[in-house]
Amino acid sequence: MILPEKHRHLFTNPMGELIDDSKVSRDYIIKKIDNAPHVITVGDRTTERLLSFGIIPDLQIVDGLEKRRARPLPQSSAYIVTCKNPPSHITDDAISTIIEAYASERPICIRVHGEEDLLLIPALIHAPDHSLLMYGQPNHGLVLVRADPVTRNRAQQLLELLERDDETVAV
Repeated sequence: MILPEKHRHLFTNPMGELIDDSKVSRDYIIKKIDNAPHVITVGDRTTERLLSFGIIPDLQIVDGLEKRRARPLPQSSAYIVTCKNPPSHITDDAISTIIEAYASERPICIRVHGEEDLLLIPALIHAPDHSLLMYGQPNHGLVLVRADPVTRNRAQQLLELLERDDETVAV
């Protein structure tokens, strides 16, 4: 599925609590995790930040890009799996990889060939209840989202704005 240009503006607002970069600390994040059954990061910088705090996210979704520029992948001890997901897309391959990752007992890092930006949507829809998802809001900070019926519904509404195309078919 591809995000049509006419709907891009609807994807710019944070899906949860926006924390200014200057206020993000290990202690702050530990308090926010607060018994979350799963911690999920979407984005290289967000994943790297948690790893630097000694927190290993249960699911890490990265693409080797930051603000569309190549960067080294975060160094993680998580088991690495891959999927294809072109820019402005959410592919069946990415969705099935996320679902499979949630079934794992060990931390998983999904290395996206393409772009991970929109994968917060299926990650949130399929996340176990009360999981904490984190992603970066460029030039603003870190966004924290709890998986619950309200946030899942919002993610589902956004997913329904995408249009089917040939890139989405799982290989």
